[in-house]
Amino acid sequence: MQQRTILLTGATGFVGGAVRRALAADGWHVRGLTRNAARARRSWPDLEWVGGDVGDGRTCATALEGCRAALYLVHGIGEGPDYHRQEVEAASTFSKAAAVAGVERIVYLGGVAQVGRGSDHLRSRLDVGEALRAGPVPTVELRASMIVGYGSLSWLIVRDLAARLPVMVLPRWLKSRTQPVAINDVAIALVRALEMPLSSSAWFDIPGPVTLSGKEILEETARVMALPPPRTIEVPLLSPQLSSLWVRFVTRAKWSVAREVVVGLTEDLLARDDRFWQLIDHTNCLPFAEAASLALQAERGDGGHVPGPWGAVERLRSHEGHSR
Repeated sequence: MQQRTILLTGATGFVGGAVRRALAADGWHVRGLTRNAARARRSWPDLEWVGGDVGDGRTCATALEGCRAALYLVHGIGEGPDYHRQEVEAASTFSKAAAVAGVERIVYLGGVAQVGRGSDHLRSRLDVGEALRAGPVPTVELRASMIVGYGSLSWLIVRDLAARLPVMVLPRWLKSRTQPVAINDVAIALVRALEMPLSSSAWFDIPGPVTLSGKEILEETARVMALPPPRTIEVPLLSPQLSSLWVRFVTRAKWSVAREVVVGLTEDLLARDDRFWQLIDHTNCLPFAEAASLALQAERGDGGHVPGPWGAVERLRSHEGHSR
């Protein structure tokens, strides 16, 4: 069992769900770590589940026993005033427990570094990556900007804004640029990083193939949805804090999530380079429009009907788009 068992933290989340399937296809035996193992077993009975928390050394030791590798996909967004310190401490605890268990590699999914101060959320993710790489187990940190896929919080905000607003103000942060990457490519990156040649801990950016501003992302999303692009009115003095309030009103994201996502968009989120894709021989990453189309298909396959007043707005916008 030691040979190909992997502990997957964050296994019930958006990225965890995608990488579970990719790991199984690559021949790994996946053991999921979750706070509520009984609920996870009911939802995914074909997986091995263990209960625990990444910040609890005792439960980590039990969960990591017999594992060759571990995927660290855990992070919070504004979960309490002390969450930054708690996340860094949890990462250190997990790394030490992994070393005792004989784990050979940890792969962590973090975020692209910003040029400016950035959001607390992005700084926390970078510090977690640093803590893991400084630990006793060789660690690969992969840094992504916006991940495009059904279940992604940042994609949910983009999708809802494009679907619901025929006219919107254009705050300065929508001019910032990023390199959205498809969840399919992220899953491939995580799996390949488990066994790529590695002499010591390292980090790599995993950008998507196209650089877009926030405004361009909204316009492209509307196009994929067969909607007219939102007309924009530039309001340069609209702060990220005020912006997050209308983002929260228009989208399905929680306010704490909307605030951190918006603050994170105030500066460019650009990769240093894309050499990781060459290292793993994966150079055909999905363009944004195709990734967005797949996300919308997945949403429709999961029901896809938005109830209430915003659902009516979306249906009206869709009718207008198809009648053009």
